[in-house]
Formats: sequence, structure tokens, C-alpha cells
Amino acid sequence: MVDFSKATDEFKRTFLDTRSNLDQFFLYLEAFTGGRLEERKSLVIFDEVQLFPQAREFIKHLVADGRYDYIETGSLISLKRNVEDILIPSEEEGFTLRPLSFGEFLEALGERALRQLIKQSRESLELLPPELHRKAERCFREYMIVGGMPQAVSAYAQGRNLEAAERAKKNIIRLYREDIAKYGGEQAYKIRAIFDDIPSQLSRKEKKLVYADLAGGGRARDYADAISWLAEGCLVNNCYGCDDPSVGLNMSRSDQSVKCYLLDTGLLATMAYGDDEISPAAMYADILQGKIESNDGMLAENVVAQSLVCSGRSLHFYSSYSRNADDRMEIDFLVRAPYPGAAMKTRVSPIEVKSGKRYKTVSLEKFKKKFGKRVGTEYVLHPRPLQVSGDRICLPLYMCGLV
Repeated sequence: MVDFSKATDEFKRTFLDTRSNLDQFFLYLEAFTGGRLEERKSLVIFDEVQLFPQAREFIKHLVADGRYDYIETGSLISLKRNVEDILIPSEEEGFTLRPLSFGEFLEALGERALRQLIKQSRESLELLPPELHRKAERCFREYMIVGGMPQAVSAYAQGRNLEAAERAKKNIIRLYREDIAKYGGEQAYKIRAIFDDIPSQLSRKEKKLVYADLAGGGRARDYADAISWLAEGCLVNNCYGCDDPSVGLNMSRSDQSVKCYLLDTGLLATMAYGDDEISPAAMYADILQGKIESNDGMLAENVVAQSLVCSGRSLHFYSSYSRNADDRMEIDFLVRAPYPGAAMKTRVSPIEVKSGKRYKTVSLEKFKKKFGKRVGTEYVLHPRPLQVSGDRICLPLYMCGLV
């Protein structure tokens, strides 16, 4: 493995100087790393490749050579600044590593059987036994606090240690802020303004990004590049409003209406409730006991967004603030899904997220009435057991990644 965060200037110069002679290049690579390359058996890893973009460009020739296989890893690897002076090889096959899903979190805690039972319950629409349902709810609340960042999960898994997980999360947030300052360029202050204001924005009822409330104020067009930077860097999961929802959700997408969810709910909990001097233990205790109504559903909605993205879905929502009360509604998320009532043809499925056990679903009724046959199965994600009633499926929050 070559770690470009530790590579010396001499190594980088030799890397560039020997590219025209691959036999010589591989000899130097073995000498510098102390490893041995075996043809068609060795895997070469370029770590933190964003720090040396020329290595990424060189992959084209290394793959064509065919002697070895290669993996490139790095953070903020897709930022324009990190690729503007190189030709991206067409041979690259990209993978985005996201925070652990709830199912993976359960695996990390040694709860593999519970993960399988949750999946079976969702597929069969049969309730889990009450004791296992309560256990799943408890584990999911832990997941909302700890999140899915591998360092935080690893720290927590050793004895359910919230303090260790909190330290790991604070370190990750610090590194993200340093990356924004280092790679954000002229947009750094706007990127930081959005990033730091996410907890405040999501604590509101509407949760849409209000540009005038950001540091320095402004309009949507003033922050377009900053939002793109955060999305490219995989620091946020952007959810876009749809003016006229249909199976082609992107066709009516509005870039002016966006919710910025943090990439990981555990990090959001730390940004919202953590402090350098004060432990957020009291707030976390309320969440673990199921009192998540106190934060107005901020964590619940963010964890649903995170889970939908982990399952491969893009994020869309619908809102209407008409003066006419019959048209006034807010649908948290929209997804496309096969609809049994239309021979499994794809329809729009509205999703409402409920953080409390007592709630109304007025917006779902209005949405169905307004868009009629476009609408398929309706989903309510709530802190209660599974329920099915006609075209509406109410799932426990811990099944949000299985919609």
C-alpha cells in the first residue's frame, strides 16, 4: 500500500520520473514499500490519492499494463479542486463508502439474528414479538446517537461506551471543518456556514434551508457552489423539493428548495447536543428512553434520510404552503416503488416520518387526493409496531432502510 499522506517528496518525484518505464517503476515501488509484487496475484492500494492526483491519472496506464490490480481510496476525492488538472481515467469504477446502515450497526454489536428477523418481518409484514420489537427500538435509538461512522461504532461496540463514541465523533467533525478550510477555497466560509447551521435548520418545522439565516445571509444562487461542494464531498445528503411529483421525480425537482441532512445522524447528535466542556449525557438519556419528541423529530428525519441513501435511493420531498388549507401539506420524502394496486407498475410512494407515538396523517390524505393515480403505497415511519391498512404501511423507525 502507498499512503500519499505519508509519502515523501522524493518518493513522489521518483513516481513521476519512472512512469515511462513500468518495469523500473514497479522495482522502485517494491523498494520503497518493502513489499513484493507477484503478477496477477498482487493488489496495489493508493491511499489518500486526492493528495497526489497524478497517481490517479496514471492508473489508466497501470491498468492497461495488466500485471496487477489497483484500488484508490481517499476523502473528498470527487471535489473539482482535486481533479481539475488531471484526466480522470475511464478505467475507474467508483464506489462511495457511506456510514454503516442500521443493519450493519447491529452486526457490529453482535446482533446478526435480530437484523435477519427485522428483515423477515418487513418482507412478510408480520409483527416481531413484543420483546424483540422493544429490543430493536432500543438498538435503533443507540444508532441515532452513535451513528454509522466506523470509528464511532468501533469505539461504542467495546462495552457500549457512549463517551468513547462521542470522542470519536468530535474528532471526525473537527477533521471535516479542517477539510472545509483546506479545500473549500473561496467558498470555504459559505460551506462552513451551511455545515455548522444544519442542526439549526433541521430543528425547524419545515427543515428547508433558509439562506437568509446563514452567516452573512444571501440567496440560493449565492450558496449553490457551497451546497455542491458539500454534496460532492459526501458531507451532506441533499433532499430536493418536487413541484409536480410523478415517477420521474427529477423532472420536477427544484434546486431552489432543498433540505440539507447531515451524512450521519450520530454526527448530527453531537453537533446539536455535544459541547467541548459539557457532556450531552442527559439529552442522550432522553433519546435512549424514547423521548425523541423533545427534539422535534430532527434526528428521526435525518436518520431516515441517511437510511434511504444507504439503500441506494435519492432524496425528494413535497411541500405546498398554499393559502388554501386543503392544498397545504408537507410530505417528508418521496420514493418510487412498485405498486401492487397497479400490477406492480411504478408509482410515487409518499413517506411521513413521525418521532412521537401520537400523530396525524393529514398530509398523506391530501397528497393522495391531489395526485390520485400517481400515488402508490403510502408509508408512515413511526416509533410503534408494524401496521398495515389498505395502501398504507406503518413501519417501525428501525425499518426505515427497508422501505
